Amino acid sequence: MKKSWIVIIVLVIVGFLSYNYFKTTYNKMVTLDEAVDKHWADVENVYQRRADLIPNLVATVKGFASHEKETLEGVINARARATNTTINAGDLTPEKIAAFQQAQDGLSSALSKLMVVVERYPELKANQNFLELQAQLEGTENRITVERRKFNQSTQGYNTFINHFPENMLASMFGFEEKTYFKAQEGAETAPKVEF
Repeated sequence: MKKSWIVIIVLVIVGFLSYNYFKTTYNKMVTLDEAVDKHWADVENVYQRRADLIPNLVATVKGFASHEKETLEGVINARARATNTTINAGDLTPEKIAAFQQAQDGLSSALSKLMVVVERYPELKANQNFLELQAQLEGTENRITVERRKFNQSTQGYNTFINHFPENMLASMFGFEEKTYFKAQEGAETAPKVEF
């Protein structure tokens, strides 16, 4: 009789410890997954802020450089593509992140062309509205960099946790999959060639 009580007590303790481990590990995976989703929402938020600034910037430039129609239309079209390319935080596949990043890079390229056009108009560069919009856009670009870094850090923490043993077995059992990082644009490692 005494041995059976010991076996029962040991089984209860093992069961309790197992339950605690599973519960703690599962809850940590959920918390890390939610952190990745939150940081993705922050990334989308700053990209949206940039997209919201563009109509005012284009309108200001249009007032001074209305014959730069092609450049202005390029910015407007790139903005439309960038705002139409969205990803659900729960579906961050490499292909979808690449498509999102490509649309955002297209907008960045169009904005760069617009800034080159602006150089031809000294009166525009001195316009207070333009200067304020340009400062806001620069600040937003910095925020984009910060939010992308935070997203990659939370993704790394999540991916590392679900790939450790024995958490990897629980992650696959509960359907937790690796998340994709933001990566540098292809060719970003090569400095641009500047010729005068």
